[in-house]
Amino acid sequence: MVEFISRLNKASFMCYRKEKNSNYWQKINLMANSGAPWLCPGNPCFSDQIKHYTELKINNSLKLYSMKKIIHLLIVMTFFTGLTAQDIAQWRGPNRDGIYKETGLLKKWPDAGPKLLWHFDELGDGHSSAAVTSNAIYTAGMINGVGYIFALDLTGKLLWKKEYGAEWTENWNGVRSTPLVYKDKLYLMSAFGKLVCLNTKDGAQLWSLDILKDYDGRNIQWGLTENLLIDDNKLYVTPGGVIANIIAINKDSGKLIWKSKGNGQKTGYCSPIVINLAKRKLIVTQMEGAIMAVDASTGAFLWQHEQTNQWAVHPNVPVYSNGSIYCTSGYGKGGLMLKLSDDGASVTEIWRDSSLDPKIGGVVLLNGRLYGSGDKTRKLYCIDWKTGKEVYSTTSLAPGNIIFADGLIYAYSESGNVGIIQPGNDAFTVVSSFKVPLGANQHWAHLVINNKRMYVRHGTSLMVYDIAAN
Repeated sequence: MVEFISRLNKASFMCYRKEKNSNYWQKINLMANSGAPWLCPGNPCFSDQIKHYTELKINNSLKLYSMKKIIHLLIVMTFFTGLTAQDIAQWRGPNRDGIYKETGLLKKWPDAGPKLLWHFDELGDGHSSAAVTSNAIYTAGMINGVGYIFALDLTGKLLWKKEYGAEWTENWNGVRSTPLVYKDKLYLMSAFGKLVCLNTKDGAQLWSLDILKDYDGRNIQWGLTENLLIDDNKLYVTPGGVIANIIAINKDSGKLIWKSKGNGQKTGYCSPIVINLAKRKLIVTQMEGAIMAVDASTGAFLWQHEQTNQWAVHPNVPVYSNGSIYCTSGYGKGGLMLKLSDDGASVTEIWRDSSLDPKIGGVVLLNGRLYGSGDKTRKLYCIDWKTGKEVYSTTSLAPGNIIFADGLIYAYSESGNVGIIQPGNDAFTVVSSFKVPLGANQHWAHLVINNKRMYVRHGTSLMVYDIAAN
């Protein structure tokens, strides 16, 4: 949008700069190039604000130029704003950190839970969460051993359903991962390493890869489980091979950009993150026995730090903040804090804690405190980010997965209860909860909040609840 405004200033606005009020247009250009918040592609009030600011600052110019021309410019600018807006949906929210920047949500639910708007009950087996965009919902499930990607409209109507290959039937049956949606493309990798890229409009397959065959990949005990990561034009994937330990491929074509030997370990069910530093960009993930980082631009191996548990299972997304990385694993292992060097080339361990050990439920970082659900202890914890010391805990709604929105923690327990929790200074307060009414098998899919709606997946069923305050 900034680039567009800049071009528009040089062309359509050139005539205005010749007038007495040319300082106004210079100011518009300055604000555009400095990233003024109201010149944001996602701001629906953009055109109204331009009009309001124009009326305040160029009354004299309005006498010289017809309102028709001004309105024409506003229409053009609004049109291009829509074209450049990005629509991305991925596991655990926009930043993969479990935090949803929603406001105006209910602070308390009725005893039976918030209003159930609709449900879709033909998803088959799986733990895939919903990927929700501005106009559609995407998820995946397994029916008779075959994986399918589903696209629904915002009312729950099936738009399309596409088969992509075999899925996991050996244990804990069903789809493991959540679709990644970026603009008009959808990406998903199966438990057997089949990676597909589909057109979001109709589900047409654009390209596919076999990670196990094409890239030296090695499968793991409960099937490959990775929620894919996209950054710039690169899609990052972890085959866990000896030669192609982690790879970057072109998001549009599927062609290889680089492959890295990494640390040579098998993948650890983890979904990676990207960390932007002043000197380089890193990809950080957990392999079967260590936390690992590679250079995002080249794939060059940077460092590893030991992190093992009984089953080599580490599905929780790493958390990064102000030069520190937190990783945690289930089965009693717990988490650790690493201090990252300024150049990203090394790490130093700061502390370890075994109490907060979510198996698959993730953690959220809020105001210097980590919140998550312990697997072995069956408790919901609040621990201090700097020290790793427990601040408080509760046995309510644990174990399970958690996210955060509008001042409240949203918890989905493995026993099938969903609740909202107030994280206080010295205790949790469970505000409301209800039992998930539909679906089958494990309650492992993570909650999603989008546009004041809460999406709850339980195996075969997706339920959508209205959590708007008004």
